[in-house]
Amino acid sequence: MSIWNYVVTAHKPTNVTHSCVGNFTSPQELNLIIAKCTRIEIHMLTPQGLQPMLDVPLYGRIATLELFRPHGEVQDFLFISTERYKFCVLQWDLETSELVTRAMGDVSDRIGRPTDNGQIGIIDPDCRLIGLHLYDGLFKVIPFDNKGQLKEAFNIRLEELQVLDIKFLYGCSRPTVVVLYQDNKDARHVKTYEISLKDKDFVEGPWSQNNLDNGADLLIPVPPPLCGVIIVGEETIVYCSATAFKAIPIRPSITRAYGRIDADGSRYLLGDHAGLLHLLVITHEKEKVTGLKIELLGETSIASSLSYLDNAFVYVGSSYGDSQLIKLNRQPDSKGSYVEVLERYVNLGPIVDFCVVDLERQGQGQVVTCSGAYKDGSLRIVRNGIGINEQASVELEGIKGMWSLRSSTDDVYDTFLVVSFISETRILAMNLEDELEETEIEGFDSQVQTLFCQSAVHNQLVQVTSSSVRLVSSVSRELRNEWKAPAGYSINVATANASQILLATGGGHLVYLEVGDGVLNEAKHAQLEYEISCLYLSPIGENPNYSQLAAVGMWTDISVRIFSLPDLNLITKEQLGGEIIPRSVLLCTFEGISYLLCALGDGYLLNFILNMSSGELTDRKKVSLGTQPITLRTFSSKNATHVFAASDRPTVIYSSNKKLLYSNVNLKEVSHMCPFNSAAFPDSLAIAKEGELTIGTIDDIQKLHIRTIPLGGEQARRICHQEQTRSFAVCSLKFSQSSPEESEMHFIRLLDDQTFEFVSTYALDTYECGCSILSCSFSDDANVYYCVGTAYVLPEENEPTKGRILVFAVEDGKLQLIAEKETKGAVYSLNSFNGKLLAAINQKIQLYKWMLRDDGTHELQSECGHHGHILALYVQTRGDFIIVGDLMKSISLLIYKHEEGAIEERARDYNANWMSAVEILDDDIYLGAENNFNIFTVRKNSEGATDEERARLEVVGEYHLGEFINRFRHGSLVMRLPDSEVGQIPTFIFGTVNGVIGVVASLRHEHYLFLEKLQTSMRKVIKGVGGLSHEHWRSFYNEKKTVDARNFLDGDLIESFLDLSRARMEEVSRQMAVPVEELSKRVEELTRLH
Repeated sequence: MSIWNYVVTAHKPTNVTHSCVGNFTSPQELNLIIAKCTRIEIHMLTPQGLQPMLDVPLYGRIATLELFRPHGEVQDFLFISTERYKFCVLQWDLETSELVTRAMGDVSDRIGRPTDNGQIGIIDPDCRLIGLHLYDGLFKVIPFDNKGQLKEAFNIRLEELQVLDIKFLYGCSRPTVVVLYQDNKDARHVKTYEISLKDKDFVEGPWSQNNLDNGADLLIPVPPPLCGVIIVGEETIVYCSATAFKAIPIRPSITRAYGRIDADGSRYLLGDHAGLLHLLVITHEKEKVTGLKIELLGETSIASSLSYLDNAFVYVGSSYGDSQLIKLNRQPDSKGSYVEVLERYVNLGPIVDFCVVDLERQGQGQVVTCSGAYKDGSLRIVRNGIGINEQASVELEGIKGMWSLRSSTDDVYDTFLVVSFISETRILAMNLEDELEETEIEGFDSQVQTLFCQSAVHNQLVQVTSSSVRLVSSVSRELRNEWKAPAGYSINVATANASQILLATGGGHLVYLEVGDGVLNEAKHAQLEYEISCLYLSPIGENPNYSQLAAVGMWTDISVRIFSLPDLNLITKEQLGGEIIPRSVLLCTFEGISYLLCALGDGYLLNFILNMSSGELTDRKKVSLGTQPITLRTFSSKNATHVFAASDRPTVIYSSNKKLLYSNVNLKEVSHMCPFNSAAFPDSLAIAKEGELTIGTIDDIQKLHIRTIPLGGEQARRICHQEQTRSFAVCSLKFSQSSPEESEMHFIRLLDDQTFEFVSTYALDTYECGCSILSCSFSDDANVYYCVGTAYVLPEENEPTKGRILVFAVEDGKLQLIAEKETKGAVYSLNSFNGKLLAAINQKIQLYKWMLRDDGTHELQSECGHHGHILALYVQTRGDFIIVGDLMKSISLLIYKHEEGAIEERARDYNANWMSAVEILDDDIYLGAENNFNIFTVRKNSEGATDEERARLEVVGEYHLGEFINRFRHGSLVMRLPDSEVGQIPTFIFGTVNGVIGVVASLRHEHYLFLEKLQTSMRKVIKGVGGLSHEHWRSFYNEKKTVDARNFLDGDLIESFLDLSRARMEEVSRQMAVPVEELSKRVEELTRLH
């Protein structure tokens, strides 16, 4: 049963809704604070750019975000209010680098109609009060006392019911608001009111202004000395104050965002709906305003927020495209633009549609999204894990080890690649044609297996075989010295760095050699009680060529030990527990923290924090990387050190925000890996996998990879993939800016699924737009087709009364129209159904069969239908069952009766939910998402005693996601391993308006109960930012009811267990009565779902 579900975010929200700038983290530092709907990011401005300081989730959808500075404070506070009427005031704590909640509360009213134009939250410039406009006809005031603490809130009645904007004016002795509103004749006016805190009421303000531009919808208060307000309309911009009125005409545009440049408010940046950035200047003589000037600077993403940082740098936050960091230049470029884009920050939002495909045919899903809107539309290819971009490969069987060597100590690049086999060693090098070819190093023994190789000091190379250690000149390639294993012993494990060698010669003997110029000096020998299974010494201290510590893994007692060098004294011994021996150990430093990594023979990896001075190991953590033995190697990419774990699930281990992260590499199985940084292939890796040696570069090290396919100013609305023709089809639209009506042109476009180039286009009629698209085949016809459902959206109609179903075949890479069928409404959904086509057309469900005509052509013929919906928007099918998500009547279940050839309603959910997506989890459980950002599951009640019970879909799960879902799809972002527990969990992917890609996974009941208990403990240990409650946030919420979440778990909260400090982890572990190790392991496994 799929009743018990786990919801987790694979890609965090990227839609920037608000941003502001101020001195938040300290009086001297300038910060940019960004809100991404349900997350807050704090960045610091540095000469190198924006440096991230904090990224935290907020238990609410952010409605307003403002910085302010109460009296007597040296740095700014942050005021946030949420869409569910909670507010908080946050302060930065310098000691702990955390957010502290200064004040919090609930500003909801029992009665009142929520405003149509969104919530407004404003703060008086003199910090006397906070004003909120949340409900029509009411203005809520939260006063400050003299100490900057908030007092009890009260409401003031506001005559103006249709408020478009409210701001506080500067330079007024009493707090004064300016209100932009629309009257019942649709005319727009501005009024001012003084707020009397004593009488808790409004007093008529100093001025008002009637009959403004019909498109006026934004107020910009101007700071002293000028004061007053700028009113931005669609065709005019007005400056207004008690003493002045100045207006200028502008090109018709809708201004979405503004940013103040100067502290005195004489210059502003304005961003409009087409992504054009203008500079607005108030010209003035002393304090008298003489006029306004506006100038076009250039084009950016369509801005939702503009924050002027410093020195002509501007942050452009966007909801419809990538956010940007831009610089405004004094001189225009060749195209006349003053805007230079320095950085782009990927934004997947809004994800209107997406499909899950396995393009590389590796058994791993990739998500291809229709992202962005208007001119910023694009396709994005999102995949989990790190890709290796193959540069060269050669077939080689049975590789047992690989090392890269340099031809001299000071060389930047590697020259040789040593490849070891069971009974020989081969040396490859790059020739002049940049090809790998075999070469000789005379001093090496090439007739035996090499155990270890290393470039050493004094232009030397070291080769360790089972019988000896050979020291060879890298210049003449001749043998300079040899250390032979004692009689009766052979070397079975070895490790080295540029000046030290450590060997195990069987029987627990540990031998330490030092490398000189032409000499190998046996410096120390120790006898251990058990056999040695693995060794590592690598400099992680100051000197890159000399290590103070060595790590040794042991058989028998299954331990890892740290010895000091050169005296081989035992410093630390850590028992690993269990029966499986350590197969590979490694010491390394990530972000200034030293770690010991220890890989076991069964695919588990242990990591410890290593104290360099005392050799002590702390913070033990255990994760499962695969099922086969792992070998660990370090490599560097973009000046950072990472670790590659080669096994049946190759993984890169890296550090971000001082936390170790594991990202799977998109390769099936890797037995050995070594860095190979040659002149022809800089920063590459040599990888040995099933019978071949590959050299390739590695992607950026991060968990998700996003590739952008720009669409040249078009927006894709629907997408689907056709495996047989290796193509994608999208429904797209292009907005033409030239005409005043913003006319749209709609297309069906065919893209190659490897190159993502447009290969064919079919233009739709005027006013016709694509609503649904499907790749399917029909019974008695071997071909595959693309079916497209359209609607004619005529300006005078409320609901489309006409549409078409188009059936295309791909022939020679071109779209050929095979059949078309006119419909009496918009074709909102198409599904393949028992070899037929099931369409949702306005309020009815219609089934078409594919008929062969006498002349050999095909046509769609209507077979049967079902009425009884308001608008059938979303349809899913399974067998003979049909699930319909209605515009406002929640979910209903229909069944197709073969004998009668009819579709009947079997059951429905009687709640009023305005649906945005539906999916079938299993035969009896259906999942829905609705427009209040909730998701819920319903169950088909086949065992019900009465007909009435059987006709009701029972709600079994409810959860507030806080995201608007546009689509669910079957599939997974990760490679599924059949042998792991996680491999058995069914998953669904969803995409949202904020650019979130999330996963819903159905769990077994006992697994669910364990995690539910963990979630409860986590709630006690982790307190939400701003004192917001997790339980309240996740409760199902709409206008009619608020009920606690049930049968859904918050994976983001559960997985944040891995980020906790050790002390916090132990606190959770005590509450759960489960060891920290076990908890970490179980949570780590869940992170494998995405």
